[in-house]
Amino acid sequence: MAAMLGVRPAAGYIGAYVDNVDLSSELDDATIAELRRLLLTHKVLFFREQRLDHAAQVEFGQRFGPLAVRARQQDTDDLAQFPQILTISPQLDRKLVGADYEAVFRSRWASSISGWHVDTSQVVNPPAIAFLRAEAVPPFGGDTQWTNLVAAYNGLSAPLQKLCDGLHAEHSFWPAQQLDPSVPKEKRAIDMIGNRRVAVHPVVRVHPENGEKALFVNPSRTARIMGMNPVESRHLLGLLFEELTRPQYTVRFSWEAGSVAVWDNRSTAHLAATDIDHLDGAVRIMHRISTVGDIPVGPDGFTSYAVAGDPLDEPAATAHTSDPVVPQ
Repeated sequence: MAAMLGVRPAAGYIGAYVDNVDLSSELDDATIAELRRLLLTHKVLFFREQRLDHAAQVEFGQRFGPLAVRARQQDTDDLAQFPQILTISPQLDRKLVGADYEAVFRSRWASSISGWHVDTSQVVNPPAIAFLRAEAVPPFGGDTQWTNLVAAYNGLSAPLQKLCDGLHAEHSFWPAQQLDPSVPKEKRAIDMIGNRRVAVHPVVRVHPENGEKALFVNPSRTARIMGMNPVESRHLLGLLFEELTRPQYTVRFSWEAGSVAVWDNRSTAHLAATDIDHLDGAVRIMHRISTVGDIPVGPDGFTSYAVAGDPLDEPAATAHTSDPVVPQ
């Protein structure tokens, strides 16, 4: 029997607060099914005052599908047994590599909206569902915004929808950055990421669970539209980026220690606020896990393909080898 969840919409097009649930407890299948239904409806769910540690976060996330290994190496004692968890922390980055590499990237964005992204869309099977937990946050600032890519697609005119339904775009890690390898700290940031994955995805993605169409481009990772000359590609992507970042499609979440956000990475993009980079001593420690995603399919039947790099997979010790990994 599903728990009696309290659900409060957070904005007009996207987001809901979910109350009366302890994510660290042993939730029954009916409650997990209801949370998944709410996620498909609201795209991102927010939970306050949760008591998750690494093990409990992994256990909760696995109820939604196999978890992917984290995007980059993080050799710390507390993360060694949890290869699914990516810790997002300037303090940890400085400890591991001597610099806050994300601040370096942000300082070299090509435009004011460059930070909007779909997690790991440069991979042929981007994550399906992401779970972000706040361990420590500053007293103000450091919020995160999400936008509804289904609403953005629906906001386009019919002729433009028809055009986009048949287009495909190349995604990589670097389109939003203007990094200079001759600058030592920028070269270190490039070397730390070392991300060579490239994939081609449909510009419009059909959601595998509910059939909704969503724009599947984002300012941070989408490099070009296939088959168009550079001028055409730049102008059309600019129009689509402007549409998907319209304020009416977005929700903004102010973090507290113990807060958890769960979002559908197939139908949203998100942006971390950059308003605390200049504040000395601002501590923001977040932990993210993601389920292994399916390969996107467009309205015309086009299926994404990898240009370079491997797909996301589970950690080697627990990976399934016989069947394709698709969240259930």
